[in-house]
Amino acid sequence: MRVANEILIPEFRQYIAERKEVLFTPSGVSMRPFIEGDKDSVVLTALERDPRIGDILLVGIPVNGATSYVLHRLVRLEHDQQGKITYVLQGDGNLFGEERCAREDIIARITAIKTPDGRTKTLTRGRLWFYLKPLRKWLLKLYRHTWLKWCYN
Repeated sequence: MRVANEILIPEFRQYIAERKEVLFTPSGVSMRPFIEGDKDSVVLTALERDPRIGDILLVGIPVNGATSYVLHRLVRLEHDQQGKITYVLQGDGNLFGEERCAREDIIARITAIKTPDGRTKTLTRGRLWFYLKPLRKWLLKLYRHTWLKWCYN
């Protein structure tokens, strides 16, 4: 059963503000190969420290008077002349395209990824993935055509 982000995210915010963990199953393919949408679940927690490059963040980005929610990896920090920090995110499965947000747009950090069979995926592999960006196109193709079929079918 799918529930709209406009309903779920305010509930998540409340639990996270109370320092509770939230377990949910995201949809989409933008975080492949580390989060398989509609299959893997993620554990959301409050930010207890400043986000670091490589962290996976749940972010609400204002777009044309509405909010767009993404679950992507922090790939870069940009500093303007006034010292304001912009957080730049990108999905692991995205070859192009980035999102930018302010610190107040960050809702939570992912602290664990759980597979349907109960295993916990390591978060450190995603940090290595960042450095493999020139090879991602080929690695994602290999993942879609071999690993996915073997693991999830």
